[in-house]
Amino acid sequence: MTFQPNGGHDRGTGPEDDSGDESEPWSSLLEDSAEDLYEHAPCGYLSTLLDGRIAKVNKTLLDWLGYRRDELVGRMRFSDLLTVGGKLYHETHFAPLLAMQGEVRGIALELKAADGSRLPVLVTSAVKTGEDGRPLLIRTTVVDARDRRAYEVELLRARQEADRERDRLKILATTLQRTLLPPVLDDVPGLDVAAHYHVASLDEVGGDFYDLFPLAHGTWGLFLGDVCGKGAAAAAVTSLARYTLRAAAVYDPDPAVVLGNLNTVLNHEYHGTDPRFCTVIFGLLTPVGAEGAFRITLASGGHPPALLMRADGSADYLHTPGGQLVGVLPDAHIATTTVRLDPGDTLLLYTDGLTEAHTDQSGGRYGDEALMDFARRLSPTTASDTVQALSDLLDTLGTGVDDDTAVLAINVPRPPSEEQQ
Repeated sequence: MTFQPNGGHDRGTGPEDDSGDESEPWSSLLEDSAEDLYEHAPCGYLSTLLDGRIAKVNKTLLDWLGYRRDELVGRMRFSDLLTVGGKLYHETHFAPLLAMQGEVRGIALELKAADGSRLPVLVTSAVKTGEDGRPLLIRTTVVDARDRRAYEVELLRARQEADRERDRLKILATTLQRTLLPPVLDDVPGLDVAAHYHVASLDEVGGDFYDLFPLAHGTWGLFLGDVCGKGAAAAAVTSLARYTLRAAAVYDPDPAVVLGNLNTVLNHEYHGTDPRFCTVIFGLLTPVGAEGAFRITLASGGHPPALLMRADGSADYLHTPGGQLVGVLPDAHIATTTVRLDPGDTLLLYTDGLTEAHTDQSGGRYGDEALMDFARRLSPTTASDTVQALSDLLDTLGTGVDDDTAVLAINVPRPPSEEQQ
């Protein structure tokens, strides 16, 4: 190829001249770089005889390990470069698999450098065979896995830190949940009372709450409710609702008035862009005469109806239709009902985590009818037995219970003479 005075190229008169001039430098370059590519490849190469002795090794691997070529070739076996654990794995797994399959890919091992340091690597080996199919030697590719190992270590550290943070959050959530519930229910003379709180998730604080406390003149107040949402925001509303109900009941124990006061407080505090509300049922317990019975007046603000299990084995809901959610409207309608609890009768309050629990993979819900059937099979019963049976039921539903559930049962015990019969 010659250059013209005007800077143009004379490409010759025929294709033979053009192909000859162009291909010769490229073929020469490829011939010169073949050995260099092996020696200075971005990964390590070595060839070993069938007994493991190193027959050939490239400069990349020598540089990584800090050996001279004459220190390895013909003198050491591949297994001599492995750590104790790697050598054991090589003898029990790597070598047998290579003999059976003819190739083993991407095995994580550690090589020992000349200075005693360790080099994490990924090893791939293949058996080279002759024309007759007999194995001749083993070719091995070694990939530096230090960056990968560092990434894995960092990933493990991050995961461990996340697990520790999750444990701290669980402890915080459990502690916070305990502060929102009474540690032990007060003993009410003439009543058997029991409660249970089922936690659906250890990671989040639920919004369910309940309480039972004495008021003046031998009366007792009780409530059970469910705040919308979960987490810290729901916990704040739960705390506000619980203490507002107790304070309002001391001022005026009429159940409808108590819930009206709570509605005013919540509507005033959470009427902005992040409204908060709850369903709640409040009851006023009063002894009736000398026969051991109690009268209970219930007020409901959008809460599931209480369930009454009679001493004669019957069961039915105490519906309070028309009761509206507490905290949504400035003047929510509160529905009330009054019922007499005679000896042997049990009253059950619960949150909708129970009736809305999933019973199967198709998404079916437990529902009000199933709870009614459950109560009729259980009746007549006591408060303690009712709560224990519901606790067992919630455990049976398992992960189908995706919302916290609170239950509170009140029973007027039978006289000792009737229990013996």
